[in-house]
Amino acid sequence: MTTPADRRLSWSTDRLSDSRPEVSARTLWARGQLRFLLGLAVLIVVGLLLSPRWTGVLLMIGCTSVYLAVISHRLILIRTAIARPDMIRISDAEAREFPEKLLPVYTVLVPAYGEPEVVGQLLANLTAIDYPRDKLDIKLLLEEDDHPTREAVAAAGIPPGFEVVVVPPAEPRTKPKACNYGLQTARGRYVTIYDAEDKPEPLQLRRAVVAFSRADPRTACLQAKLSYHNFDQNLITRWFTAEYDVWFSYLLSGLVGTGTPVPLGGTSNHIRRRALRTFGGWDPYNVTEDADLGIRLARAGLRVEVLDSVTMEEANSDFVNWVKQRSRWYKGYLQTFIVHTRDPRRLVREVGLKGALGFSLFVGGTPILAMLNPLFWGLAVLWVAGEPSWIAALFPPVVYHLALACGLLGNMATVYSTIVCNRGSGHHRLVMSGLLAPAYWVMMAMAAVKGALQLVLAPSHWEKTIHGLDLTKSGAKPSADEAS
Repeated sequence: MTTPADRRLSWSTDRLSDSRPEVSARTLWARGQLRFLLGLAVLIVVGLLLSPRWTGVLLMIGCTSVYLAVISHRLILIRTAIARPDMIRISDAEAREFPEKLLPVYTVLVPAYGEPEVVGQLLANLTAIDYPRDKLDIKLLLEEDDHPTREAVAAAGIPPGFEVVVVPPAEPRTKPKACNYGLQTARGRYVTIYDAEDKPEPLQLRRAVVAFSRADPRTACLQAKLSYHNFDQNLITRWFTAEYDVWFSYLLSGLVGTGTPVPLGGTSNHIRRRALRTFGGWDPYNVTEDADLGIRLARAGLRVEVLDSVTMEEANSDFVNWVKQRSRWYKGYLQTFIVHTRDPRRLVREVGLKGALGFSLFVGGTPILAMLNPLFWGLAVLWVAGEPSWIAALFPPVVYHLALACGLLGNMATVYSTIVCNRGSGHHRLVMSGLLAPAYWVMMAMAAVKGALQLVLAPSHWEKTIHGLDLTKSGAKPSADEAS
């Protein structure tokens, strides 16, 4: 006999992999993909043995073409977003005037692990949400063996509309597994996720309800924008905030405008509960379950829109901690790319050729671009240092000029577009840090290589990062957060 808790746990860990194994990251590589990679590796090795120069030239052509395609795609997205912003805007008056009796029950899932120091602020931020208390279904998802956080919540007291859901310990120990567990008892028509350090804009839930009431019935999710309250803490937080400005205000809007599947952000995505349960919830084995869910919704013919409402978070201000977090994101994007390209023809049928190409360039291209940078930087340094003949052999005139365009024009355009986007978002103080962005790309490269290695060694491992680093100046103790 199994208990209700056992059944909920089984659903949380096995529902997607049992019902739709073709889109689950539980088993990462499909046989066809492994055969393709093995064949490609054999082809490269044989080519290097028979004709090392021309094999090297072909590899450089491939790497340069991917680099150019990814950068060009990003610039097209930004241009699209600037020319015709595809974002849903609901005014304060429209949000407040929506009849209260028509407001549905709204579920808020808050996964928290190792967060006793921020419990008080968390409860205050959630209590500030402007929504009827009797229609809020806020679930604090606490791990059974996380006694410090559970004790802190008990000591703080649970406001009306809040419920503590204790998640039993089971593999995988990931945020999406906890969210799936909480989803089993969700009462809301809509569901959203906030992290423990999030401070959502108070009217965000009301804006989402109004937006859903006006949206196409195929709209299954609204992604609110994310930004950082501690953007001016140090250079890393300024870089991070500048990146988020571009990501949520321009790139995601550009994806919507071009009809490309939208990878969701980690929090503040507002989803129709029926659609979420129908498609198996979040993938507990994917460490960017949010991005994966956005792609699965698109493959099902549903839409994701961007909601003009901001949730403030804490920007990671420590180098080591930032690399840990970013390497998980890159690993998850690689997971998502691998999972959804198992059957390329089916992907094209479901999202169209343009959507499949855009997905590959954006989701697959994001970590791949970061990993290609060290290759080209290293070759450039070696060339300047001694002009070795073997590098000249790798770059015939056409390839050389293409690589030069990527290295100079492409990267200059990336820096320039970031500055333009930051000015457009009102973050004028980030402009100077944007000129130093190439140093930030070095950090990205390190994180991407680390994420790729973890993809091989520990694909579903959820590496802990630290929250509360913005409080250390005041003597507060930071907290480890597995759900960051």
